Amino acid sequence: MVPPKKAVRESSSEPERGVKRTIERVPTGIVEFDKMVQGGLVRKSTNLIAGSAGAGKTVFAIQYLVSGIEKYDEVAMYLTFEERKESLYDDMREFGWDLAKYEREGKFIFLHYKPEQMMKIITDGGGVVETIISESKVKRMVIDSITSFSLLYKDVLGKKEAALELFDLVSKWGVTCLLTSEEESAYEKTMAASLEFEVDGIIIMYHAKLKGKRIRALEILKMRGTDHSPDTVEVDITKRGLEIKPDKIVDL
Repeated sequence: MVPPKKAVRESSSEPERGVKRTIERVPTGIVEFDKMVQGGLVRKSTNLIAGSAGAGKTVFAIQYLVSGIEKYDEVAMYLTFEERKESLYDDMREFGWDLAKYEREGKFIFLHYKPEQMMKIITDGGGVVETIISESKVKRMVIDSITSFSLLYKDVLGKKEAALELFDLVSKWGVTCLLTSEEESAYEKTMAASLEFEVDGIIIMYHAKLKGKRIRALEILKMRGTDHSPDTVEVDITKRGLEIKPDKIVDL
């Protein structure tokens, strides 16, 4: 059995011989997923969730933010490049998540920027986003989606440089961040993205057709500092949010 909250590894800062340091974990609130990654995401890490439409990326991301609000009294930020605040709030009410209420309480921050505006924020070294994160003490962050942002850059080098600058900013902000990525072929394109974008973790979500039936599934392609599960497992979207079925292995 893996430990529920923390994993132990040798620190890269060369501690005294025989001394090990713990890696702090951030539970996502998706219980079976957290078991797959030794208790949760690595604190202050940057992680990519890639998948096709309908795979459950947005539900995963919002469930992660809401869990921080409800269980750990953490402030959460949702930064999107698509203007859909009302529809997002309406959709999430189906799971019992009242984002408008959390927003009024100062626990949930919704920001909408055009990709071009985000370019300026990166150029300015963080700008107003950094100010909000600092003043509101944001701990959890979702950026939706990195695909829209990357389309601004025509060449591979430009995309990589912009991504690295964005990741440097996220790292400076000290948040535990999820980036969503809309992919037609999640596995193949994310393999390329794993080389192009130096994220700490990559989670792939599928909405595939098997034997004439659509199913959802999830696998963890990589997660630094984590002895994660190698399985591709079935996912279900319920009235309580995303549920992982670790006993149902999917062969895609």
